[in-house]
Amino acid sequence: MKVVVIGAQWGDEGKGKIVDYLANEAQVIVRFSGGANAGHTIVIGDQEYALHLIPSGILYPDKLVVLGAGMVIDPTALFSELDMLKDRGIDTNGRVFISDRAHLVLPRYIDIDKERDLKRAKPIGTTGRGIGITYSMKSDRDGIRLADLTWKEKMNELEKSDRDFLAPYIERLLSMSVDLASFIKHRKNAQILFEGAQGALLDLDNGTYPYVSSGMSNAAGAAIGGCVGPRALDNVLGVFKAYSTRVGNGPFPSEFDPDSEDQLCRFVRDTGREYGVTTGRPRRCGYLDLVALRYTCFTNSADSLVMTHLDVYDTLDEIKACVAYRIGDKVVEDFPASIEALNAAKPVLRSFGGWKKSLSDCLSYEEFPVAAMEYIEFIERFCETPISIVSVGYDRKDTIIRKSPWKISG
Repeated sequence: MKVVVIGAQWGDEGKGKIVDYLANEAQVIVRFSGGANAGHTIVIGDQEYALHLIPSGILYPDKLVVLGAGMVIDPTALFSELDMLKDRGIDTNGRVFISDRAHLVLPRYIDIDKERDLKRAKPIGTTGRGIGITYSMKSDRDGIRLADLTWKEKMNELEKSDRDFLAPYIERLLSMSVDLASFIKHRKNAQILFEGAQGALLDLDNGTYPYVSSGMSNAAGAAIGGCVGPRALDNVLGVFKAYSTRVGNGPFPSEFDPDSEDQLCRFVRDTGREYGVTTGRPRRCGYLDLVALRYTCFTNSADSLVMTHLDVYDTLDEIKACVAYRIGDKVVEDFPASIEALNAAKPVLRSFGGWKKSLSDCLSYEEFPVAAMEYIEFIERFCETPISIVSVGYDRKDTIIRKSPWKISG
């Protein structure tokens, strides 16, 4: 069976924890998009791991992980991450593979990335890791793939500084290289977990363009970056937080008002540890945007949702969620493509009662307070998508499974 996990908001939804949890039942975990601009934090007991390129399943000693064809890989960041895992007692030998179709990030791409964003009239807010430039070079058909490292003619086309940079990495990279299509085909009966990066609202085509990432962060990207056909995917899970966050610039209709809701924003940010794993930047915070979430569910054929950070609301008397936008004199219930419209949008809010109880003390969904259940079940009805998993803390054990994603919906 093949299960896809994507972010259903603007990234940072807690995908890393969920992939780590679900990887227990998988044999192979494939990261299908993005690069070192992603950041996943995994908490196991008193140990915390920050991963950027390596799929979260690496922390299980018997799992195989693959950096997929849709990824863009910075060799320096990759081997630094592998060294970190080795130093912390995680044996990765023979368990980490890279699609030979994946593209490589070169140092000059990073410089171009930073310079280009600074020159924009309205900066995107890039992480400055060279990701967008690498994808741009890929689209221009001027990029360099893992498979090209043995192609002398192609290598000679690179600048000398590029060749000098790659030289010490070539042997190590090629030792991890695989034909991903063949790799998956020979494991067609395996449990395979496809891990996305960023979030569906940052997808190049379906996100808030131009304030998006440069890769495919929607569920369709799992097929392309994972080298399988779309009908091979059995189950799509969208991960979302009980509220909304966004990093960098771009529209955010349900963002907390900085004047009237600054205290609430600081509470959510500090309680939810809303600071970037990759950049350390504080995340913008706001009410759960159900208009955007419903759009994500539809455009990704989400079979179910995974709700994280619900415990952040444990002490509040009242919770609100955005159920529509007010744009000018109109109430809008669908997610618009227009950035101008999204920037002008004001959230139409619905209130819910708080539950005033620690959800991390609950061992099953049936133990949740009624108010927490009402919030969850309203979201399910609004998005016409069931919530199969609820996370109420950072540790693996703080995960409530209502229905296993390894069972086909229906």
